[in-house]
Amino acid sequence: MARPGRFVVAIDGPAASGKGTLARRVAEHFGFAHLDTGLLYRATARLVLDENGDPADPQAAASAALRVTPGLLGDARLRGDGVAQSASQVAAVPAVREALLAFQRSFAAAPPGGTAGAVLDGRDVGTVVCPDAAVKLFVTANAEERARRRLQELRGRGVPAIYEDVLEDMKKRDARDSGRRVAPLAAAPDAIIIDTTLLDPDQVFEQARQRIARALVARR
Repeated sequence: MARPGRFVVAIDGPAASGKGTLARRVAEHFGFAHLDTGLLYRATARLVLDENGDPADPQAAASAALRVTPGLLGDARLRGDGVAQSASQVAAVPAVREALLAFQRSFAAAPPGGTAGAVLDGRDVGTVVCPDAAVKLFVTANAEERARRRLQELRGRGVPAIYEDVLEDMKKRDARDSGRRVAPLAAAPDAIIIDTTLLDPDQVFEQARQRIARALVARR
């Protein structure tokens, strides 16, 4: 868990809710280090796929998770939609989550560059990884809006996609993330819920900025 001297912001939420964009912006604004914890699971999935393995195979997934290093997180292939689906599968394996937990907690406790704080975004940061985070945000939006955003993102990358297919994939991923036995996607009891369905990125950031700024002042 994070040391008392580090100010940790935990941002959780489902796919395409806007949590990643918010986390990067918050980290830049406050001068904190940022970790997209989802990349750890994507890197795990990528390692399995590179070895022609099955992401749903617990043994293959757990073995890959033990080999994830910071250097793998910059691989452009991790942003592919196929890897995202496979990442959701490996994330359901308890041994994978256990293997990657120390990596995340170490980042929160000792952020790279010696920054005074860290922002971690994912699915279980506020509930499992950093339950003592100074600020916990749960960013969400309805499935239809999130599917629209993902469709726009895919087409922007030149990937042909159909809205109905993207929506169906989104719903399946939500069900898998929320229904897994270990560390399911859920808002921490003390998390601040931000529904981004009808908000633009600036409005979302301003809500988060105000909450974090107040917490920083209260901590001094």
